[in-house]
Formats: sequence, structure tokens, C-alpha cells
Amino acid sequence: QVQLVESGGGSAQAGGSLRLSCATSRFTSARYSLGWFRQAPGKEREGVAVIDSDGATNYADSAKARFVISKDDAKNIIYLQMDSLKPEDTAMYFCAAFAGSWRSLMSRGLAPYAYSDWGQGTQVTVSS
Repeated sequence: QVQLVESGGGSAQAGGSLRLSCATSRFTSARYSLGWFRQAPGKEREGVAVIDSDGATNYADSAKARFVISKDDAKNIIYLQMDSLKPEDTAMYFCAAFAGSWRSLMSRGLAPYAYSDWGQGTQVTVSS
């Protein structure tokens, strides 16, 4: 089981930026994927971005050109840089992990069902 702890959430104005971090425990599997998800009140949890152990990334359409997922293997941290924030980005953001590559999934890593380990989440609120 992988431990995941998110941080970096908060409030921002529309058009502003936030950077989320997710500290992870060490992976026992050589191949793994880490994803960022979000869930707004009354809505289903949705995938935002994913990165695998080789550094391959995939993004939801809503995140493309605005968000960047990255990882620091030395620190066991993944990041989500969010720019040009919109009020509709307001949600609880979670990081999640599973052993394997998102590239082998029909969902391309953006569906929650593939992920076995989850953090507690960090709130992001964007005001207009």
C-alpha cells in the first residue's frame, strides 16, 4: 500500500495559479502511475492528469494547456501546476496511485476505478 499526502490547496482568483503537491511513500513496484483527480460537491470524481514511472503523461481536456503534472523521483513527490484557474476548477483534489502504467488502460488513467491508493485530498477554491 502506498501512502499519499496532498498539500498546496487554497484559494485563488480566476486567472491565478496554484501548485499542488503529493508526497508518496516509496513504491515497491518498478512500474506505477500517479494521478490527480478532483471532486466538486454533487459531482462525480473525475480525472485531471496522470503520470507514470517513465514520465509519460495524460490530461483531461479540461486540464490541457492549463495544468502540468510532474514528479520528483528523488523526493517521491508529484506536483500539479495549475495556471489560468477558473471557478469551475473549484473542487477537492486527490492524488492516487496504482501499480502499472496508465498507458495500458482503456481509460488512459483518468478513471478512478484503476487506482488502489488515495490521499485525503486538498481543497481548491477559485473565485471569479
